[in-house]
Amino acid sequence: MKYWFRPKKFWKIFAFYIPTSWQGWLLTFILSVLFVFSFFFIDQTSHSVSDTLISFAPWGLLILVLFDFLCFRFGEYPSWWKHSDSLSENTKNVC
Repeated sequence: MKYWFRPKKFWKIFAFYIPTSWQGWLLTFILSVLFVFSFFFIDQTSHSVSDTLISFAPWGLLILVLFDFLCFRFGEYPSWWKHSDSLSENTKNVC
């Protein structure tokens, strides 16, 4: 299986996914367009900046969570999150 996204680690425990195939780039583009258009759609119906942000926050978070889920589903698993087998073997012998 060819991965759509590859993780990039920055700082200590934070990471982000980079598209590595045309499917990943297409998904990133579609969700980015959806993110921007949903903001402009909500902005047209609101009356103030705070009204826009409060109305947009749940939709923006939903789009970002969907993107994160799809990155985990179709992306490579980060190597620094894998549990080492030697650690699990050592804990079995101690108990």
